[in-house]
Amino acid sequence: MSEVLTIGEPMAVFASTEADVPLAVACNYDKFLAGAEVNVAVGVARLGHTVDYVAQVGADPIGDFVRAELTKANVGTDHVVVTPTHTTGLMFKQRVTVGDPATANYRKNSAAANLMANQIETLNLDGVKIAHLTGIFPAISATARETTLALCQRLAMHPEIVKIFDTNLRPALWETTEEMVATTNQFAKMANIVLPGSNEGEILMGSRDPETIADFFIGQSAVTDTVIVKLGPAGAFVKTRDGQTMTVPGFRVAEVVDTVGAGDGFALGVITGLLDGLDLYHAVQRGNAVGAMAVQAAGDNDGYPTLAELEAFMAQPV
Repeated sequence: MSEVLTIGEPMAVFASTEADVPLAVACNYDKFLAGAEVNVAVGVARLGHTVDYVAQVGADPIGDFVRAELTKANVGTDHVVVTPTHTTGLMFKQRVTVGDPATANYRKNSAAANLMANQIETLNLDGVKIAHLTGIFPAISATARETTLALCQRLAMHPEIVKIFDTNLRPALWETTEEMVATTNQFAKMANIVLPGSNEGEILMGSRDPETIADFFIGQSAVTDTVIVKLGPAGAFVKTRDGQTMTVPGFRVAEVVDTVGAGDGFALGVITGLLDGLDLYHAVQRGNAVGAMAVQAAGDNDGYPTLAELEAFMAQPV
């Protein structure tokens, strides 16, 4: 098995090339591989680490595209199942110069939403150092929630594996806000490291204050020992169970092209930093750097760097 394991829904995103044009009007699109966990997997591989991806796609052209792109990105696909009974999800995304882009998702009852928990039973976790999960995959269906839970239960039997959970809220995918909050917090309890955004903290526990958010996630679980609160361009706030706190400043960017993928870039920066033996401060600093590089490219993961590109970016004067 690879150093990193992640699970999620892979999709194709058709990204408009026409800036600030509504999706209903736009006619020209570029096609990219997408999905939060896909983004992390691609970025981890690009920084020289091995990663396996657990997923399900349809026996259709989009599924073929996903598998080909994953292979091209050096992401392990031994656990990407192909089903003839459901189709691969896809998404259309607006291009904007300010704010978050509008999106249109076509993923209800997708192949990934029907990935069964029994697929987890065959996973060999030997050699896995870090498992990465997000709040998105459990949101897409009750089946996906059961499968995520099955993986968390398997991982709990391996204390040597660091479990990282990115809250990654997608309210549109949930039936109710109450269900989203309860389920997301429940999965966070099973993680060693939790990665909420400050705005997500307000939804999940009622505060945007980074230290208050960190105290909540550490306090609700005997497993969680580190919380890293994403602060956008300001960087990140870190608190550990032993009371250590730090704020790691962000990086300036020349131009924001697309904010999608920045949070995933942050996660993969932290993951690879820890794998490379960096201390917590410098692992989070790497996360900030990858996130800053991500927003300067159009695709969800096109801006993720090689190690040489990352080092050159981080060496620039602030």
